[in-house]
Amino acid sequence: MSEKIVIIDYGMGNLHSVNKAMKYVGAEVEVTSEAAKIAKADKVILPGVGAFGDCMLNLEKYGLVPVIKETLASGKTFLGICLGLQLLFEGSEEAPGTQGLGFFKGQVEKIKTDLKVPHMGWNSLILKTPSPLLAKAADGYVYFVHSFHAVPEDKSIITAVCDYGTEVTAAVGRANVQAVQFHPEKSSKVGLGILQSFKEWQL
Repeated sequence: MSEKIVIIDYGMGNLHSVNKAMKYVGAEVEVTSEAAKIAKADKVILPGVGAFGDCMLNLEKYGLVPVIKETLASGKTFLGICLGLQLLFEGSEEAPGTQGLGFFKGQVEKIKTDLKVPHMGWNSLILKTPSPLLAKAADGYVYFVHSFHAVPEDKSIITAVCDYGTEVTAAVGRANVQAVQFHPEKSSKVGLGILQSFKEWQL
């Protein structure tokens, strides 16, 4: 019996593309905003596009913050995508005063570079710390669209970076929780490989 993967729907996120990509790699997926279904899932994906403050507001409005925090602490495999990575931190310069989920210590900051922001388009990954999802993604090109990136207190949780005139956090992870700043669902073969690795990932 295949594991049930839930994609959290809180009214903001690239749900259709993520759902389609997960089904393409053979996953059994459900998109839901119901806390009970999220709690029962074997694996959980938190996607996100838009602004940090709006997303946290929606998570609170949908009553999903407690179940997400429980899932993060439960040991279940968890994947954050794009803003879903940023929400795992304590806060963001994009929304001063708004508390993030706080699973990782650190803040999300505006990318400080002489290049054009947002960082948009294809860039290659530079692997830093071993990740169960990125083993086959060394030097692989993936698709980014963001103006802010995570600056963790503990640099050892950074699993990949990319060069955009400065070092930009591309992925983070610790134990059962892994997250990527780029969009694997838009990142062709490399991205699908990462989603396949998430589907197959066993702790």
